[in-house]
Amino acid sequence: MPYVEAAGAKLYFEESGYGYLIIFIHEFASDIRGWETQLRHFSRDYRCIAYNARGYPPSDIPEDVASYSWEFAVDDVAAVMRGLKIERAHVVGLSMGGYAALQFGLRYPEKASAIVAASVGSGSLPAQRDAWLRETSVLARIFVSHGMVSMAERIARGPARIQLKHKDRKSWQGFLDRLRHHSPQGMSNTMARCQALRPSLHDLRDRLSGMAIPVLLAVGDEDVLCLETNLMLKSALPNAGLWICPNTGHAINLEEPAAFNAQVESFIGAVERGSWRRGYPTTGIETNSRLRRRTSSARSLIHVSQERADADVIRLRHE
Repeated sequence: MPYVEAAGAKLYFEESGYGYLIIFIHEFASDIRGWETQLRHFSRDYRCIAYNARGYPPSDIPEDVASYSWEFAVDDVAAVMRGLKIERAHVVGLSMGGYAALQFGLRYPEKASAIVAASVGSGSLPAQRDAWLRETSVLARIFVSHGMVSMAERIARGPARIQLKHKDRKSWQGFLDRLRHHSPQGMSNTMARCQALRPSLHDLRDRLSGMAIPVLLAVGDEDVLCLETNLMLKSALPNAGLWICPNTGHAINLEEPAAFNAQVESFIGAVERGSWRRGYPTTGIETNSRLRRRTSSARSLIHVSQERADADVIRLRHE
């Protein structure tokens, strides 16, 4: 199996196609296999690399929780590029991977020629930060105590996941089957150290406003916990466009693969032609107050009964 060396872990990767490089970074509830439709499509014209994050076999699953963090996740993208002797690439990330892609653009701007950040924003809304920190802490424990068979079912039936089942039951079943075989320890450590401790994207607004890399933001209109954050990102990032996909939840690349591929392909093509947002004025989008109220009052991604937390009673709501 092919691996690259990162700090404290070996990362498994797969490669296909020839041409300019696209790196795909998976979400928390998936792995390299979640990009199959994208890899088949884009490898016709590009050299495509997808890798499993630390904690996701066959990549290493470090036992030491200190080997997991959102900073490691960002540096792991650079480690993949370094290991494959790649200077620059387009970077496509979903959810947790989209967060890493944006942070990668801040930390390594010379290495990213374009960024696609899809379904980002879980846990970022200021009104939901306390709930996010509380729930991710409980969830990290339950991955180990309950195991992946139980947790996979609950994740896959969450309110921003169930759309996939309604649209494509076979794809949803494949998502569920893959998730059942994830490492509970790897998922626990990733949740506790990467997801729970990462800064809110709203706290990064000033830094993001100085990032000139072309960015495509993509979010489903039923991914309620991410919508307002994507509007904020659109207003903050000076070179970003926002695609909102109708009747779509969190796993946007699985729910609407053809539309997702078309949007990414159009974006990358515009970047390569030099026509992405050429001559556009700086946007002045304001966050919609009605959406703020709706999102702030929405249930958090994971509803945890505090009275029964020690009994591990949990209802998954999202990523």
